[in-house]
Amino acid sequence: MPQSLASVGVLKMKGLSVMGACAYSDIKTGRMYLQEHVLLVVLEGVYIVRYGDQEYTVRKNEMALLHKGIVVEYEKYGEADSRHVLDYMMFFLKDELLHDFMKISSLPSSKSVSPAAAAVHPVNERLLSYMASLKPYFAEPEGIQDELIKLKMLELLFDILDADQGLLNQILQLRQQRPTSIVEVVEKNLLNPVSLQDLAYLSGKSLSTFKREFRKIYNEPAFQWIRNRRLEKAKELLSNSRISITEVCLATGFENVSHFSKVWKKKYGVSPSGMRQRGAAENSVVEG
Repeated sequence: MPQSLASVGVLKMKGLSVMGACAYSDIKTGRMYLQEHVLLVVLEGVYIVRYGDQEYTVRKNEMALLHKGIVVEYEKYGEADSRHVLDYMMFFLKDELLHDFMKISSLPSSKSVSPAAAAVHPVNERLLSYMASLKPYFAEPEGIQDELIKLKMLELLFDILDADQGLLNQILQLRQQRPTSIVEVVEKNLLNPVSLQDLAYLSGKSLSTFKREFRKIYNEPAFQWIRNRRLEKAKELLSNSRISITEVCLATGFENVSHFSKVWKKKYGVSPSGMRQRGAAENSVVEG
């Protein structure tokens, strides 16, 4: 990647951050731990977000609202017709901003909207002009006052109101949500390949506090409970589908087949392949 053509900028205000990135790049993949709600806007290129069994592809001039308390896998790249330019911005939406917007806008309280992990929406010309107005700020982020960043974030919400009131309603619903609980974080990420440290981070707690509170809720150590639930789901998939053992392993939060096979055999007394063969033999006897 030509370094002269790559740039990354971040704007911050009392924990409220706006991040922009622009680069000539090959395909990049990774994982994001969302402790805050995020609005992702793609100006050039493609940004693919995967959460559980869901996948969202955000293309040029599209945006997606990602809810906090989850781990998403991503794949991002520039396309050939735009010289492989990848250009996107991420806006972190905190309660303080949403409360201030409601104070100065004349909007009535929005009706309850069921949140989704992500949803893709088009970006109109007004929003594109807004994104362009932010570009100069990334050249000298330290010289931008907090008050100006806050005004630009409020401007973003008014522009979204013009572009897609349904999306704005979803954003405003975020301020009414309770702090993410341990139960919510665990249930959302049970089958994702995340560690206890990751789960503690997503729930906004230290690792020791997370472990202590988890045990109070589930009456079992976190590591043991999560591993057993993953193994039970893996057993269900192994018994009721024909997907490979490797696919079962990855679909239930285990990162490699060797470790998966080891803990499986310790729990069930037989290897995953052995259990599948035994199940197939029992089915053939029944059918016979």
